[in-house]
Amino acid sequence: MGNNLNSNSQELFESEYTRTPPWGTVTLLEDGKNYRIHKITLKPGHHISTQMHYHRSEHWIVVAGTAKVIFNGEERLLMPKQSTYVPMNTRHRVENPGVVPLVMIEVQNGEYLGDDDIIRFPDEDEVGGRIQN
Repeated sequence: MGNNLNSNSQELFESEYTRTPPWGTVTLLEDGKNYRIHKITLKPGHHISTQMHYHRSEHWIVVAGTAKVIFNGEERLLMPKQSTYVPMNTRHRVENPGVVPLVMIEVQNGEYLGDDDIIRFPDEDEVGGRIQN
């Protein structure tokens, strides 16, 4: 499974199912036909780059911490036990504005879940996945 996950020089793999980009960790919990489930931990003050997917939607459930989610420029905060749905073809980003790690479960659904369906957009306030104020 780990061989199918793309990495760059800044990411380390803790195990076959966990990768550690500079902003936190991503652990693959389950990989099925047309769905994939991750546990994502985001360090305080960090974010995942603005992105979009043509072939998958995502559902995020906050387990711990606070998530600031941005869809097509609109912001909202999610607390533990709250969730949101990210439709296909929607620019989205998640940030951890808090002082404790953000832990969320991400469920991806779609006919194609390959890493080449991640279209990234430049983030003006980003340096290594950290939010610059």
